[in-house]
Amino acid sequence: MSQNEHAVAADLHTHAAYAHIAAAHAHSTGDHISTQDLTRKANQHSIEAARFSDEIAKTAPESIGA
Repeated sequence: MSQNEHAVAADLHTHAAYAHIAAAHAHSTGDHISTQDLTRKANQHSIEAARFSDEIAKTAPESIGA
């Protein structure tokens, strides 16, 4: 996996984490409409990050054990 691929995967996971944190904060403030939107966005980021990571792993299986 190239350094650029690592950076992209890390960014996707970071975006997902921040979206989950924002959704949790919105939930604690009682704004349920924006909470639903933030949760949906967090889920989309998580799915995208997981798919990207899986694709990287499929193309470079020798690097998984390293």
